[in-house]
Amino acid sequence: MIKILDINNASEKDILTRDIKLESGVEGTVAEIIENVRTNGDSALLDYCEKFDGARPDSLVVTQEEISEAIKNVSPDLLEVINSAKLNIENYHRKQIREGYRTREGVGMILGQKITPLKRVGVYVPGGTASYPSTVLMDVVPAKIAGVEEIVMTTPCGKDGKIAPAILAAAKIAGVDKVIKSGGAQAVAALCYGTQSVPKVDKIVGPGNVYVATAKRMLFGLVDIDMIAGPSEILVVSDENSNPKFVAADMLSQAEHDKLASAVLVTNSRELAEKVAQEIEKQLTALPREEIARASIETNGKIIIVKDINEAINIANRIAPEHLELCVDDPFGLLDRVENAGSVFLGRSCPEALGDYLAGPNHTLPTSGTARFSSALSVDDFIKKVQYIYYDKNALGYVKNSIEIFAEAEGLHGHARSVTIRFEDENNE
Repeated sequence: MIKILDINNASEKDILTRDIKLESGVEGTVAEIIENVRTNGDSALLDYCEKFDGARPDSLVVTQEEISEAIKNVSPDLLEVINSAKLNIENYHRKQIREGYRTREGVGMILGQKITPLKRVGVYVPGGTASYPSTVLMDVVPAKIAGVEEIVMTTPCGKDGKIAPAILAAAKIAGVDKVIKSGGAQAVAALCYGTQSVPKVDKIVGPGNVYVATAKRMLFGLVDIDMIAGPSEILVVSDENSNPKFVAADMLSQAEHDKLASAVLVTNSRELAEKVAQEIEKQLTALPREEIARASIETNGKIIIVKDINEAINIANRIAPEHLELCVDDPFGLLDRVENAGSVFLGRSCPEALGDYLAGPNHTLPTSGTARFSSALSVDDFIKKVQYIYYDKNALGYVKNSIEIFAEAEGLHGHARSVTIRFEDENNE
């Protein structure tokens, strides 16, 4: 049964804690995998495919024939939905495109910034307990819009040595250049270092399990990453007027992701709290992934009763959830008060699943409270901002004394000399 807490009796730990216990030995295991892949390349990847996925494919690289065959095995309805979702994601993310700029700050002075896309990006798509073609779209489309030259996707294969057809269909539709049959920490290592089949990339994006997240964290610096994504989260802020069936369903939509997922309701209504708790128990029994969802609800699920909706927003900002639903009559009236959330869903007819699949905003979001300082995946994640400076000699002469004073104050006389040497001949004339 989900916990019901009264804000007046709840501790800070009760409110903020997400019980995420890492398996012992994860870092050591990941370090061994990384070193094996760095040293042995494709051979290590194939060994791990056999060990973890139960298959040793003839080739790690998915062929065009495999992609064509996969698309034939995807229903026309799903293909239509994938194409529609791609269009919505494109339309939303095109508005994020940045333009460079150039300014004249004075006579002989030009300052500017140019936008340069990353050359090659790796996209990790989870496999295992579920298949996520939506993740393919969310991670690939912004990269394509940014102008990334090559996109390499990695995802685990099944025991038959094949990738789930919907995953390959989404990869084709989104514009992936190469698909690799590899998952886990080993795929992250391959993208970082490169192997005989896997090109070395500049950045790795996409969610994964604790081994994937640990590998990304350990390799950051050798390669860029989007974020360290933890288990999925939802926080629903609701007043007494919401339908408890809907609220319970929204909470379970995230609980079914992972046993460590977090589903939270913050409400000013004890009656709603009790009805939602009852409805969660009722709906759990109808979920195919009941075991996962029930473990999530019992471990990290909670309902927090507050005095009013203003206090509920304060709690939401402190928790900084991945997904925040504002189930109230005037959600836009609260939006300006939201400071920390990955993505916000406004009103009683806007379930989180809308954002997962179709609306257009990205579903790769900060978790574990990192929405306090980070944002959803966007076009910005796939570009570099290169700044530039131009001063002619007269402009440099105007500021040379200031640079000299600053440099010598820092004890960097070579810095000062690099400026003053340009004017010595003039001083000797």
